[in-house]
Order: sequence, then C-alpha cells, then structure tokens
Amino acid sequence: MPEDMSIESYLAQGGVLTNPSNVPPRYRAELMKLMATFVDSELAGAAGFADIINQGPGIKERIAAAKIVLEKTDNADRVLSIMGEFGANTARYANHHPWSARLDRDADIGASRSEHDMRLAVFNYPLQGWADAVVMNLLMGRAVAVQLAEFSMVSYQPLAEAFRAIAPVEARHAELAEEGLIKLLEAEDKASVQTSVDYWWPRVAASFGSSDADRLKALKTLGLRRTDSQELRARWSAETTAIVEKLGLTAG
Repeated sequence: MPEDMSIESYLAQGGVLTNPSNVPPRYRAELMKLMATFVDSELAGAAGFADIINQGPGIKERIAAAKIVLEKTDNADRVLSIMGEFGANTARYANHHPWSARLDRDADIGASRSEHDMRLAVFNYPLQGWADAVVMNLLMGRAVAVQLAEFSMVSYQPLAEAFRAIAPVEARHAELAEEGLIKLLEAEDKASVQTSVDYWWPRVAASFGSSDADRLKALKTLGLRRTDSQELRARWSAETTAIVEKLGLTAG
C-alpha cells in the first residue's frame, strides 16, 4: 500500500489486507460478522446432519453423510482459526452455542438469526428424515457454491484463500446430495420428495438476505462484497432450477 494512501482508499481501489494489525475497526467488525456467519452455519449444518446419518438407507449413504459432517466441521475450523487471529476464543467456540437446536418445522422466521449465534436462518429448521435431508443439502449446497464464489474474492487475503480451498469441498457435498436424490427417486414417492423441495426452497432462498443498496456500497468500498444479494439469489435459482427439473421435480 502506498504510504500516502489511506487504508480505506486502498481497499476501495481493490487492495488486499493480510494480517489483523492494519485492519480498521469497521472493516474488522464486518469481517468478523462474515466469518462468524460462515462458521456458525457450518457447525449448525453439521450438527443437524449428524443426527440423520443413521437414517441413511445403506452403508455408502451413511459414509457419505459422515464425511459431509466431518468436512463441514473442518471447514468451520479453518475459518475459525482466522477469527482466532482477531481475538476470538476458539477453544470455547465449539461448546458455546447449541448447534443442534432447531425451531418447530412450521416456524417462519424469514432471514432473521437465532438468539444464540450467527447461523443463517435456514439452519434453524429441523430435518425430517433422510430424503428431506438430501433435498436440503442439495438446495443449500448450491447456495453455498454461489456464496463462496462471491466470498472467495474478499479483500482479506487469508480468508479469501480459505474460502477458495473450501469451495471444492462444499461443491462435492452438493454433488453427493444430487447423486443421493437420483437414487432416492428410484425408490421414493416423488410427491414426498417434492414436498421437501417446496419446504426448503423459500428457506434456502432467504439465506441470501435482502438487497440493501447502501450496505452493499459500503461493503464494496471495503472489498468485502461485489454482487447484490438479489443477483446472487437469481443465479442460485437459475442453476438449481435446472438441476431440480432435470430430476423431474418442480422448483419452488
């Protein structure tokens, strides 16, 4: 960074930061929020899916589910270690929140967060059996792919690198879910699977949040966002609709 340039100007022009020592307070706050949302969502998602492992119809399905739980927890740890460099109590983190806590199935909280942690709202809803879990993992897996493509370009270089390493792991989770759904549709009643699609679609869509032009502008200035939430949601919807309809189901 040139000596005569402020950090804010440097970031606004596409500069990157590499350690906590020169991070402005506002930047730190937004970066921590982004990281906490990812870590908490991964831990809550892993906790919810862990309860479903033994409902897998076969050994291979249970192995795949256990691998997803392991890798999501590992992804959370990778980003949590960066939070630790900013002072987060990483040793206490794993047991500090009720990661497996869920609301009633018919709750409707939109995009609001839990009072306990920063997980995305979608991870407050319970899974109902194996087929429901597979559908949710497919829809949310596709959403994570879109979101990670955005967050892999953040201006805090260590986090961008972590997200780039995580992206193919999460992409594989969505692929496993699609493979699992194809197999399920050979044996399951399509109507029951469609019910799960109808349930999870709006809840996953809400995970992109609302469009806020002023906030987007501020985050763009910090190099922490590039794309409007509505555009990201539309990208997810188009890509996921193609997958769902290919399987003979109707998108939400």
